[in-house]
Parts: sequence; C-alpha cells; structure tokens
Amino acid sequence: MVPRSTQTGEPSVQISRSSWQTRLETDVAAGFIKSGEWRGVTLFHQAAYQARNRGTATAIVDGEISRTFAEVMQESQLLASWFRDYGLVPGEVISFQLPNWSETIVINLAACICGLVVNPIVPTYRHAEIGYILSNSRTRILFIPETFRATDYVKMVENLRPSLPDLRAVVVVRGRENRSGVLSYGEWPGDAPPTPPATDVAEKLHDPNAVKLLLYTSGTTGRPKGVLHSHNTIQSEIDAVGKFWGIQSSDVILMPSPVTHITGYIYGIEMMSSFGCKAVFMDRWDAEHAAALILQHGVTFSVGATPFLRELVGFLEQRGETRPSLRLFACGGAPVAPDDIRRARAVLPNCLAFRIYGSSEAPTVTAGVAAGDPVELGATTDGAIVNFDVKIVSPETGETLRDGMEGEILVRGPEVMLGYTEWEDTKEAFDEEGYFRTGDLGFISHARYVTVSGRKKDLIIRGGENISAKEVEDILHTHSAIAEVAVVAMPHERLGETPCAFVVLNNGDSLTIQEVQNFLEEAKLAKQKFPEKLFLLDSMPKTASNKIQKHVLRTLCSTGT
Repeated sequence: MVPRSTQTGEPSVQISRSSWQTRLETDVAAGFIKSGEWRGVTLFHQAAYQARNRGTATAIVDGEISRTFAEVMQESQLLASWFRDYGLVPGEVISFQLPNWSETIVINLAACICGLVVNPIVPTYRHAEIGYILSNSRTRILFIPETFRATDYVKMVENLRPSLPDLRAVVVVRGRENRSGVLSYGEWPGDAPPTPPATDVAEKLHDPNAVKLLLYTSGTTGRPKGVLHSHNTIQSEIDAVGKFWGIQSSDVILMPSPVTHITGYIYGIEMMSSFGCKAVFMDRWDAEHAAALILQHGVTFSVGATPFLRELVGFLEQRGETRPSLRLFACGGAPVAPDDIRRARAVLPNCLAFRIYGSSEAPTVTAGVAAGDPVELGATTDGAIVNFDVKIVSPETGETLRDGMEGEILVRGPEVMLGYTEWEDTKEAFDEEGYFRTGDLGFISHARYVTVSGRKKDLIIRGGENISAKEVEDILHTHSAIAEVAVVAMPHERLGETPCAFVVLNNGDSLTIQEVQNFLEEAKLAKQKFPEKLFLLDSMPKTASNKIQKHVLRTLCSTGT
C-alpha cells in the first residue's frame, strides 16, 4: 500500500468544494485525518508510487491489451497535457460512457492529475438519462465508444449536443473511422511532461478533500442523483476493505462489474494503484470466458452481482472443475440466496464467497465474514460492518432499535459521500447526527453483522443496478391511454428483480406490454428500465390517504394473480 502523505505537523484541512455545496466540515475532516481514516493522498500520489516501484509489472489486462504501471502513467500524462491544452481547469467535469476498457483507467488518472472531476456513465443509458446527466454535471469533455452492443453513441450524442452548451468536445475511443464533430482518442499533442513528485501533487495540484468523483444513481424523485466523492472518501473505502480482505500486490482482480458503477470503479479502476495488484477486465459477462480468465491469469479476487457468481459456479459445476487460485468472491447488488454462497463454497473450496452491502453513497458498509467468525455468516447475513457506524431506526418514529429488530439502516463514516449535486437532496438524506438514510430495511445480529431485509425507498434493483420506479412512472403517465400507473419490482430468476407495470386505463382504451415498451423506446429510456410484465386493473389498491399500496402490487406480480 502507498504510505501516508509526507506532509508533517498537525492536520491542516482546506476544503475545496468545486461548484457544489457539500456537507464536509473542516473539523470533521481534520478528525478523520488525525485518526488515520483519511490518509490525505490522491490517486495520482499512489499511481506515481506504483509507477516508480512496480513500473514494469502489469497493471491492467483488457482482452489482448495489457499495460504496465509505467505505461498507464505515461499515457495518463499525455492525456492530462491535452486536458490542459484544451483549457480545462480544476473542478470541471469530464465524463466517460465506456465499457470495461483499459482507457477508463487512463482517463480517470489524467483527470486526477489536472484536478478535474470524473463522471462515469453507465453504457446502457440512452438519450433521456444522458441528456440530464451531461447537463446537470456541466460536462466539458465526453468520452464514448463509436458503437457498442449495436448502439451508435456518436449519433446519440450528436442529437443531444444542441442542448448541451457546456460540452466542449466529444472523444471517440476505439473508433473504426473518423466522424465529423468528434475527436479520436490517442491523438494528443506534444510529449508527456515529466512526472512531478507525488508530494507536489498531494500539496499543490489537488486537494484530497476536493470532489473528484461524480456518479449518478437512480433516485426516488424520478431523476438521477449526482453522488459526490473525494479522494479521501474513496481511499478510506479501499484502505478498509483491503485490510479486511488482506489484499496484496500479488492479488489479481477479475472485474466483470461495469467500471461506471461504484463497485467496478473502486475495485476495477482505483484499487490497483493502492496495492499494486493486477486487474483483469471483462466488457461482456460470460461465465465460460470468466472461468478461462481466472485460470489464465491466476485470478484471486472478484466482486460481482448475483448472476455472475451463480453462473460461474454453475459452469464449473457442470464441467466438474474448480479454480484453486480464487480465494475471495464478494457478491451483492441483487438479492443473494444463501444457497448461492453455499454452492460457491462447494465448487470453489479455496474461495471464501460472501454477501456484501453498500451503495454509491456509502460504498461498502459490510465486507463479508470477519476472520475467526463462522463462514456460514457469509451466506445468511450481508456481512460484518467495516469502517462505518450503523444504527437501525424505526421508519415511523426514528427511534434507535436494539439488535435483532428490523428498521431502516442508517450509516455514517469516513467513506460516506460528501453529498449530492442538489443541496436539497443532501439535506434530506442525512439525519441530525450525520447518519445517511440508506432507505434500506434490515437488522444487526452477531454484534456486528447486517442483514438487509427489504427497502423503504421506491427502487428496483435489476442485476445490481438501481432503477427508479418514479422515473418510469413519470413517462408512462404521459401516455394517452393511461389514467393511473404504478411500477414495482417483480422477481426475476437471473437478475433478482425487474420492473413490472400496473395500469388503470382511461375508459374505452386498451394497452399491451409491447405498446408500453414501444412508448418508452420513443422516450429514449434505457431498455433495462422497461417493464417486462403489464397488469391492467380496474382500480389501484390504496390507503385511506389515497396512496397506492405498492406492497399489494408486489404480491400480485409475485404470484401472477
């Protein structure tokens, strides 16, 4: 691991807030630094350390492409030089909507060198989501593929550019041809500048408390919420789980989770610079290919959504094979059945598989089974609390509940986000003691283990990705045939959950699921948000206060009646 910043004396915290108001207070930051929970280093500080000390070691494998730590640094310096020549200044936002490609590591590091804020965007997002995110973030530079999975990203962005006055340039990564109005990745002017000492970066180029990551997540308001993180909040997360899991430079990480999600970003893009370990990227999930990569590269560690673990284990089970090198598999996002974890332990006897719990706002609240505890807790709970204070409160009264009682999960600690891009969202998200309201229901057992039992907030978790029910409802409410609509989570064998729509029609109108999906397609909503089933009702089940009883609807779509 990279050592603490070389600065000496008492902590001196200078809070850089970019253009957003955050909840970070100087005395709180000073406390985290004094305790060692924040080490006061930036990503570049750590990447420079690895380039000097492990320069010839492989940092990233991406299909047929591989880059050493020194090569990652050199390419990042070139891109950073281009950012400066293009007139970007610290605090401005650059975005990338890319698959799990090695260029994302370079873009992220180059942004850090220049003190820019990086904004990863999920590749499956389309016009509706992209237009809002680029506008809300005031993105200056956007990196996209030319095409990926049959989507023409260049055409999509061309349609949006007239409404994005802050967007200065669009850069195509791995393009097959030159297209007007966009730049090509890799055509940077000049030579790479010399690498400045890591202390210069930590002390002059970038405040480790400044906003460095902007990640949009679905919210209950119907619009995405922009989550703000600093170097210190992200690094605190990596330090804590790295120590808990015993990550070393000899470890090899397989990353099938999108690097545009908080999981893929932290463990796929950033962790390698902290520990000097190798990352192996997958831009499309396939269990057979994953098994081959684990064997080829001696993969020791992976983090993924429930389908990844289930399908990898199923493939190996069918072949009568195992993968001795794999020692850790952290699983979360979609609900994880205890039997999935038990099957994994049977097929992968050298591997500790376990459930974890976190979010974009609070990345890894739990980190699996603690040393010395029964491994079965990895199957029956969502893991031991690491680096967080957690309390369970009554959803009705806010009263703190004792262990074993179910309530809303509230968390606080050094890796909790600085806030949202909208200050009103930030104020609503925290209680008077500084705890973040997760919107999840659960309980604490075995003194320090959390089990998530449900959700208070109106979200659908499809394959580990949050979907706002209200966002889909708001669009469907504009359909001429629909009088009322409610979208809820429906069980899905592979993805855990998927959207299901309940509709009350206007008199004399008709509607099919295909017509619903076509309507959402015309609204240019991402396809993973489309309801997969439609129920037509004469009336919605409601409370006395006229609120739709979504728990009744969830029961209906679970039973099919």
